[in-house]
Amino acid sequence: MLITLENDQNKIAIDKALEDRLIAGLNAVARLHGLTEQTEVDIKIVDDEEIHRLNREYRNVDRPTDVLSFALDEGDEEPELIDAPEEHLLGDIIISAETAMRQGEEFGHGLTREMVYLAVHGLLHLLGYDHMVEEDKVIMRAKEEEALREIELSEEFLEQK
Repeated sequence: MLITLENDQNKIAIDKALEDRLIAGLNAVARLHGLTEQTEVDIKIVDDEEIHRLNREYRNVDRPTDVLSFALDEGDEEPELIDAPEEHLLGDIIISAETAMRQGEEFGHGLTREMVYLAVHGLLHLLGYDHMVEEDKVIMRAKEEEALREIELSEEFLEQK
């Protein structure tokens, strides 16, 4: 999987180890779903102000959120191809570092696990998973944990520490 990672905020430190874990989480989802090496995802880390603006503009929700996903091949349109037919740009994942930090503290598992969880969650949305009804939520949650288990960040792994 081709992953472009951009840190577009300076309020929360994002080190190389965290970037590597984000990429590992996305690659785990890619393996579990049989995505090709030419499938591309862009991930952007922003602050609460920017994700609030995006949430308001694109979802008409006037508050910050933790993660937004923008699929580029939703609906009946053909997938967007970049440079060659083999490359497929799946979409964009936007994560608020500030919200991830707060949620990581609130849930007691820290910034790294929360950021990776949000990236995995965002990629699953790009792949068509949703959590609007309970049945879909259970399926999506299981897929999240399956990917996190592969990189030893699943809930059961954190409980063993």
